[in-house]
Amino acid sequence: MRAPSAETGPRSVAIVGAGVVGLACAAELLDRGVTVELHERAGRIGAAACSWFAGGMLAPWCEGESAEEPVVRLGHEAARWWQRQTGAVVAHGTLVLALSRDRAELRRFAGRTLQAEEIDGEALARLEPDLAGRFARGLFFAGEAHLDPRRAILALAETVRAKGGTIQLDSEVDPEALEADAVLDCRGMAAAPALPQLRGVKGEMLIVRTTEIALSRPVRLLHPRIPLYVVPRADGHVMIGATMIEGGAAKRVSGRAMLELLGAAYALHPAFAEAEIVELGADLRPTFPDNLPRLARRGRVIHVNGLYRHGFLLSPAMARMAADAVLHERAKPELLHDLAA
Repeated sequence: MRAPSAETGPRSVAIVGAGVVGLACAAELLDRGVTVELHERAGRIGAAACSWFAGGMLAPWCEGESAEEPVVRLGHEAARWWQRQTGAVVAHGTLVLALSRDRAELRRFAGRTLQAEEIDGEALARLEPDLAGRFARGLFFAGEAHLDPRRAILALAETVRAKGGTIQLDSEVDPEALEADAVLDCRGMAAAPALPQLRGVKGEMLIVRTTEIALSRPVRLLHPRIPLYVVPRADGHVMIGATMIEGGAAKRVSGRAMLELLGAAYALHPAFAEAEIVELGADLRPTFPDNLPRLARRGRVIHVNGLYRHGFLLSPAMARMAADAVLHERAKPELLHDLAA
């Protein structure tokens, strides 16, 4: 734990929203000796959080294929931070594959990322025996990791409580009305009225259960239309995601998404045709026009928002910067924006 005497500024902070970002900010502030109280509108942790439907990939190198440079750089903090706070990280790397007709996509992906090891079919079979013989080539990012988002969120909530933080459930509050020395607004899309540039990008996912195929790490199957990823979870469960659709109904999975996700999973391995569909999920992921997260400060309230599809990857870095901004009056974290009062 950091020595609290090294910090200045407020000694009590209220956090609105106990999703992945709010919980990460709470853990970071508690490590710095601050009194923290979280307010969560839902009756249980995760019930109202878009991170409940996340893939949980801690894959900064892979994200470099399409994401902006800060995502890659700041994302390097994630795996160590999550392991220290929850012990929930599985560090088996990421496998990237493409069907033979999409081989050009694999070359393009390799050209836009770093730290990729090109592997042949024999190396692939050693990494994932159940995919043996199905792909001649692939890319392996050995330094990446993943976690189960739901287990990680619940574990982080317990970490926050163990560090002395308070979590108030069924507590829908106005951030401006709270009496703490400082307030972090981590409400995601619920904060849109205060953040006019915030928009929602819909993501859809499936969870299936199968005993026919077992994977040890996330597998990304490159596709011209959708960036499919398949992420193993416990007890034969596999998460398949995800679409990216501007706006739309937050909680509804479209038939087209079902067809595309299941079709792509079937292309990865035909055993997915026999998998049991356990759950469908969709939600709006908040993002700003530049697709980068922001700390948006208005007086004593700082919004921590816009993490898009990088919630687990970027929340540790955003929590660190939010704590710096709260505790050091003159701190200017790189993603801090001052808003008009």
